[in-house]
Amino acid sequence: MSLIRLNDVSVNFDKVQVLREAFFKLEAGDRVGLIGRNGSGKSTLLKLVLDQVAPDSGTVAVELGTKLGYFSQFSELNGAATIVEVLQDVFAHVMDIETELAEIDAALAVETPEAELDRLIHRQSELFSDMDRLDGWDYPRSIEKVLTTLGFSDAHRSCPIDDLSGGWRNRAALAKILLEAPDVLLLDEPTNYLDVAGVEWLEGWFKNFQGAAIIVSHDRKFLDSVVTRIIEVENYHLHEYPGNFANYVIAKQFRLKSLESQFAHESELLAFEAEGISDRREAAKAGSKGLDSKLSKIKKARAPRPVDQIITEIYRGLHVKDVLCRVESLTKAYGDRTLFSNVSFEIRRGNKMVVLGANGSGKSTLLRALTGEEPADSGYVTWAKGGGLISYNQVLAELDPEDTLTHAVNAMPDSLALTATKKSVNRFLAMFQFSEADLKQRIGNLSGGQRARVAMAQCLLSGASVLVLDEPTNHLDMASTQVMERALLHFPGAVLVVSHDRFFTDKIANRRLVFNPEVQGEISIR
Repeated sequence: MSLIRLNDVSVNFDKVQVLREAFFKLEAGDRVGLIGRNGSGKSTLLKLVLDQVAPDSGTVAVELGTKLGYFSQFSELNGAATIVEVLQDVFAHVMDIETELAEIDAALAVETPEAELDRLIHRQSELFSDMDRLDGWDYPRSIEKVLTTLGFSDAHRSCPIDDLSGGWRNRAALAKILLEAPDVLLLDEPTNYLDVAGVEWLEGWFKNFQGAAIIVSHDRKFLDSVVTRIIEVENYHLHEYPGNFANYVIAKQFRLKSLESQFAHESELLAFEAEGISDRREAAKAGSKGLDSKLSKIKKARAPRPVDQIITEIYRGLHVKDVLCRVESLTKAYGDRTLFSNVSFEIRRGNKMVVLGANGSGKSTLLRALTGEEPADSGYVTWAKGGGLISYNQVLAELDPEDTLTHAVNAMPDSLALTATKKSVNRFLAMFQFSEADLKQRIGNLSGGQRARVAMAQCLLSGASVLVLDEPTNHLDMASTQVMERALLHFPGAVLVVSHDRFFTDKIANRRLVFNPEVQGEISIR
């Protein structure tokens, strides 16, 4: 019997079609990766299962007795409690058993009538069996493990959840849902705000999870590791592909051959994904040493594709200096904690620099120190004159809701939209899924994912020599991430990125700044 069934489901919001004639079954043990463009209906499908949205037609059925666990970036917790208290509440029934066992131990320690003694011993045996069945003996270690792996410091554990940042509240909600171990997990972007170690731990956790899951995610490597099939929401319908993300990439290429003219760019981008997967496997066979250079040689050997030609035409008029920035002995500390110390390096033309490290290690602080948004304690950052840098996160935060996309892209002082042909710019924006109607929309009327695409398009067309990107894939759908990757690979300037998306960083990185987890303040440059 299927745990969840959607039969001929259609959904409309304000007369706008979201899903049409959707069919879906989730069986025990299934791990479904749910993918699709921003606004395609992925979160709506989860809300249908949770009975938060009613279908306009068709039926949604959840098998009686199935325990659902739902995580999203907007999951609510008791804000007055600490994360430790929230997680202990998950084991409230186990703690009740512990309390009763302690009471029985106390009663057995004093002289007790034989009949009462028999009753206590029998009850103790029942409670021992319950603890074994619930695996309750080790729950404090389970709580400690999830808190440690997800990076909760002593300060995070002791303060009310309402005092945590949005990212840490998301981590707290994820920790709770994982410890609850429901029959079916519904996860909406679970890897956002996790560092690489946290994502890898989550992948390992799934190996022992016995239930089923529906996972909305743009993290391709995570999907590759976890899911057993892919469901893509496309043109209001659900399209199923067996296997993990790598299998999906290959299978969809065959499907798109019959729709070649309609999906020409998407077919090319899927081919890039297949090449990326093949590149990693080929380079890995030769050993881990020199992996970056092996990948680079493989990429250079390929003939350019039409998508690349669109991008290179945009960047043809961008002239970039050889040395864009010199960093000397940069140091930053908060109180007794040194984030980085005596860091020195150059940012040069063509550098694609990825900053790696655990959450809280100081990656975003390093970016802010380099861009001048936050002062360093000592050291120097010297930028080349006339080069210019742009911060994706700053552009996203400062988008004018009254502006239109066309004006936002063209109004930047050194915008490449002013030097490239209108046809090239329009083709570039079309690759970012912006229709002609979208170009005239006010930014305030766009969804969060669409605004993220506007900000990314502005950065890529800004004419700046250096792009600074802090977790750029968090709000982009998979197709937009693919376009961004192609643009960054052809970008003649330098790119400085903080990202936990391993597939993304493996594709673009040719240099890495790595925070040493063993030595406080030490950054290695590779």
